Amino acid sequence: MKILVTGGAGFIGSHLVDALLALNHEVTVLDNFSTGRRENLAHVLDRVRLIDCDISKVGDWAKELKNIDWVFHLAALADIVPSIQNPDEYFRVNVDGTYNLLQVAKAAEVKRFVYVASSSCYGIPDQYPTNEDAEIRPQYPYALTKRLGEELVIHWAKIYKLPALSIRFFNVYGTRSRTSGTYGAVFGVFLAQKLANQPLTVVGDGEQTRDFTYVTDVVSALITAARSHRVAEIYNVGSGKTISVNRLVELLGGDKVHIPKRPGEPDCTYADIRKIQSELNWNPSISIEEGVANVVEDIEYWRNAPVWTPKTISSATEDWFKYLGADD
Repeated sequence: MKILVTGGAGFIGSHLVDALLALNHEVTVLDNFSTGRRENLAHVLDRVRLIDCDISKVGDWAKELKNIDWVFHLAALADIVPSIQNPDEYFRVNVDGTYNLLQVAKAAEVKRFVYVASSSCYGIPDQYPTNEDAEIRPQYPYALTKRLGEELVIHWAKIYKLPALSIRFFNVYGTRSRTSGTYGAVFGVFLAQKLANQPLTVVGDGEQTRDFTYVTDVVSALITAARSHRVAEIYNVGSGKTISVNRLVELLGGDKVHIPKRPGEPDCTYADIRKIQSELNWNPSISIEEGVANVVEDIEYWRNAPVWTPKTISSATEDWFKYLGADD
């Protein structure tokens, strides 16, 4: 088939491209490289059509959807602090970009549209594991804009009969995860610190738990969802387990230092994946031990990533505490 992946030069997107090529599909990638890296696709550049474009603005990129069978929409701005500081940019990319892509996909009559949503839409849930019917409580603009994009997708599926669905990811990690200068996901922070022989900065007491899901597992979920006939559905994708940050530190090895707990962060993320297991027959296969071993084996990837310290983290998260802690 002919498949289009937005954000295909990013962390998850590049792994998805690899999997689709392994299945002998023709792949077109749309990416503006705001967070994605050409290096992530260097090994397959001779096999993909790579378009540098911004989907938040209608442009020539729309022609790339002609005769496309499947669309995977991963392009988005991520991270908490930048979304607090620049909500207009996040809305433009994550909401307007999704709207533009939906309109073009509808006109092109694509056969499948898979949207990558975020478990951050749950905010701080009442129940764990958290199922798809849990109350939506976004705590910051990134979570809100991803949720708004998801609402657009489900609405277009119901009103315009676009064959679309949404996948909510929980704490994805793995090789090629982002190395940009933005303070963000724990794995990128820890790996750069480990390479620099610096202590790992553990938020709070480290007993908070996360549903760390390996990247190849989420890729298999995306392809499984695309192959299904489900429309206007939302599925959680997680590992089926939750582990503490302290346990992650043990697996990575090294010293640690504690930094203040942050407002708006749940003490636990834990996906209830029974729906995707029963309806799509999908199951995760990579244990946290195996996944961490894979990441450590490829640790040189993070050699040039910023090395965060308690002081620089405090400065970078100042707005986090200012806005999300306003009611404390």
